[in-house]
Amino acid sequence: MRALKAAVVIMGVLIVAGTIALAVVIANRFGSRNTVMVGIEASLNQPAGSRIVGIAGAGERFAVHLTGGGLPDRILLVEPVRGRVVGTLLAEAPAAVATR
Repeated sequence: MRALKAAVVIMGVLIVAGTIALAVVIANRFGSRNTVMVGIEASLNQPAGSRIVGIAGAGERFAVHLTGGGLPDRILLVEPVRGRVVGTLLAEAPAAVATR
């Protein structure tokens, strides 16, 4: 009977310790979230008069639709981690194909 009482006490202590450990782990995971928004500064290096028409997510990049500035409509692919333009898509008619 003594062994049974000891086993019950030990299991009770283990249940309480496990519950406390679980609560601490959950609290640490919620507490470690980065709630501060980090801004980036980036220049799109576009001429004066350019306007942003729209911005959309494109995978891990942003697609920025620009118009004006003396250039045809264009879409810049911006990498937000480094804050740099990694590609440009121009919305213009393709050059005429030379025929023989």
